[in-house]
Amino acid sequence: MSTEPLAATFERTAEQGRICSVATRGHRDLQERVASYPALFPDPPVDGAMLSALAMSTAFIAPWCTAAELRTANRTSLWVTAEDWRIDSEIISLEEATATVAACLAVAEGGAPAADDQLTQFLADIRDDLTATPGFARLGHLWRDELRRMLDAELREWQWRANSASGTALPSADEYLANAAGYGATWVNISHWIATDAVETEEQLAALATASYAVEKVLRLVNDLASYKRDVKGGDLNILMLGLDEEQVRKQAVDQADQCQKLLDPLTRVSPRQVAYLRRVLDFTVGFYHGTDFWGVR
Repeated sequence: MSTEPLAATFERTAEQGRICSVATRGHRDLQERVASYPALFPDPPVDGAMLSALAMSTAFIAPWCTAAELRTANRTSLWVTAEDWRIDSEIISLEEATATVAACLAVAEGGAPAADDQLTQFLADIRDDLTATPGFARLGHLWRDELRRMLDAELREWQWRANSASGTALPSADEYLANAAGYGATWVNISHWIATDAVETEEQLAALATASYAVEKVLRLVNDLASYKRDVKGGDLNILMLGLDEEQVRKQAVDQADQCQKLLDPLTRVSPRQVAYLRRVLDFTVGFYHGTDFWGVR
């Protein structure tokens, strides 16, 4: 029988209820985005459970945030899903993939999206929301740089998959992990920090981004462990296809997580909330991928 005071139990349970309320509001906003841009989100794999899991993850990673404060994190995560699906599953030529990346980068720079392109229309919505925030004028170039980094990584992986299909050599495991920016987490994190006015200087954001890159590599590893069978069936790349077994990948994830802590510890004094956020990104995602992943059954 628990000896915890009843008041403490109530307080903790009430806080969990509040977080779930934030997640529910986020889920509804994501449903509205999917309804606004239906061409981007085929069901499957983007089903209701995926949207719920996405909104729940941001709510538990940043439990101090309101639903409004998490809107950009949710929407950028959803946009990454759409972009990933477009490049991984719908584009059939390098020329088309390169043109898609160029169109997205042009919109990020302020260009108008094409009338028939929901991917860049959704990105323009995110850009316009961020442009209205206090810090975007001084930090927006880092947001655009990270978007470019993420999309370049996606292009590189597209080429690797094409090479695999044609019998050309695959990347090494180290090369694959160094390309983890394609996972999209750091771009989402930078978007969230700008949207919530969480950083003051370029130097602060750049230091946090460096730590986020290290976290992103762990996410890439644990995601690959969770999605290997699906990736084999769908023709996607996975680090387990590149000469490592599950035990080696788990050890690499542990070692990389230790490296994350070494990068995060010195940042605690200047950016305590953002460091807590990155640690919760790491811990929550590792726990989540222990049992499932975000994509619905294709």
